Amino acid sequence: MGFESNVGGKDRLARAILAVIFAVLTLKALRSGKRLRGLIAGTVAVGFALNVVTCFCNVNRILGIDTTKE
Repeated sequence: MGFESNVGGKDRLARAILAVIFAVLTLKALRSGKRLRGLIAGTVAVGFALNVVTCFCNVNRILGIDTTKE
């Protein structure tokens, strides 16, 4: 099953920035012993990073949003 790209342009850049921010929050939470908070932030970071790498977001697909033609 193939996926059509639906994340591009400014949306992709914003997701990359958010992935970095959540990765930093993950490290801060884990260093301060807040493992649940770190796990949640890490999951969000990985999700945004996957969106950036694959140029696909399932939520965008469900909502009918395509930002590749910005």
